[in-house]
This record gives sequence, structure tokens and C-alpha cells, in this order.
Amino acid sequence: MHRELPKFLTKLKEHGFSVKLDTNGFFPDVLEECLGHVDYVAMDVKTCREKYRLLGASDTENMIRSLEMLKMGKVPYEFRTTAVPELLTVQDAHSIGEMIKGTKTYAIQQFTTQDTLDKRYQTLKPYAPEKIDEIAKIVEPYTEKVILRV
Repeated sequence: MHRELPKFLTKLKEHGFSVKLDTNGFFPDVLEECLGHVDYVAMDVKTCREKYRLLGASDTENMIRSLEMLKMGKVPYEFRTTAVPELLTVQDAHSIGEMIKGTKTYAIQQFTTQDTLDKRYQTLKPYAPEKIDEIAKIVEPYTEKVILRV
């Protein structure tokens, strides 16, 4: 989201660093400027489009623009979802699958209650690995590879 990010990444590359960019996708213009200066991008797909309002986003068009931009394959990338019980259900997995359809790599990460910005998430019980496996099986047909980080 910082306008100077592309310049900073250019300097890192000039000094021989490998660069991975983590993004929520809400600033596609900045992301596009950065693509020539990164080796890998990891973009969060936090939930289905309808539930992004729970995270304070009233409009997901920019996130979708970034998602589609990365799917064009200019740099290696992954989409990833942290399995927060309120934000990711079996039903949501179908919608997420449609959003990421045609992507190479999708990762589902286990949610932990440590270091949450919203304190109410500290009381949520993370999904059992079997539930995350169930969600992964729903998303598998939409992507070449599903990675589980549980």
C-alpha cells in the first residue's frame, strides 16, 4: 500500500536479495508496479467475497483485480487462506475455489489464537486437521496444487 514500495524492492534486487511479497491484494496498482522486482508473491484470500465485509472491506473489486493479475503468471505466486472458523466454512470453500480457479498453488494455513489483532479471535477454537482436509478437498478441483500448513 506504500507508493514507494516498488522503489524499495528495486533496491533490494539491485543488492542481490531474493524478494517475496506478501499482500492482501487491495492495492493492485502498487502490486503491478512491484511485479518486475519480486521473485514470489503470496496473496491472502481471507474468505469468500461476501464475508470480506466482516473484515472491514465493503468492496472486493481491487482484491479480485490483484488475484486475476497474479493468475496471469508474470511471477511465481500462491494464494493462501488462514482457516479462521468464522471466516472459512465448507460452503465458503466453494466460493473461494471459484475465485482462484485456474491458479497453480493454493495454501490453507491453520489458524492460531496468538497475536490476533482482534481480541475476540483469541477465544475461537481452531479447526481440527480433518476439517482443514475436508476444505482442501473442496478446493482441489480449482487449482493445480493445494498445500496444507497445519
